[in-house]
Amino acid sequence: MAASWAAQVLTTRDGTVLLMLLLAAAAADGQSFHFSTCPRPSVQKDFNITEYMGTWYEIEKLPALFEKGKCNQATYTLLSDGTVSVRNAELLSNGQVNSIEGVAKVKDPSEPAILDVSFFKGAPGAPYWVLSTDYQSYSLVYSCSDYLGLFHIDFAWILARTRALPADIISQQHDKLAAAGVSINHLTVSNQTGCDNMA
Repeated sequence: MAASWAAQVLTTRDGTVLLMLLLAAAAADGQSFHFSTCPRPSVQKDFNITEYMGTWYEIEKLPALFEKGKCNQATYTLLSDGTVSVRNAELLSNGQVNSIEGVAKVKDPSEPAILDVSFFKGAPGAPYWVLSTDYQSYSLVYSCSDYLGLFHIDFAWILARTRALPADIISQQHDKLAAAGVSINHLTVSNQTGCDNMA
């Protein structure tokens, strides 16, 4: 249905055509987009970026077009200039490890839990909001971008320091997302089995 809706605007400006094609692709792949502006959830108070560094494993997520494998994990390293080196990695079905590196920056020192992450030089950063973490076991991350004031595409990740997380902690993160106005209907469980090839 979304693809036919996108086709109806092919006679409009090039930018709109591209936008509608992207929407159709997102819908076809289960991407989480909504016809409203981004919710503005509160973030972790007194966020300590140093304690947050290290490796986090993806436990659940809202669908992300750019993730195609399993065993998804992110490793963060604090750099001398105050930025954060980001390395995201996943295990593809052919057994190869696929990874990408980027840099995260705190946007406003008074809100250190709100970062922008960029994986391509010169490209605008994507939001990375740490909504909640205890630094030792779990983290709840949210990202949302508004488009034309008409709709938004969002991502959410429940992360852990190990490849599994107790069900009660996962349920608490669901509650936090829902209370923030984030739809949890499309959260999917990440596959963290057979990850021996991951460094």
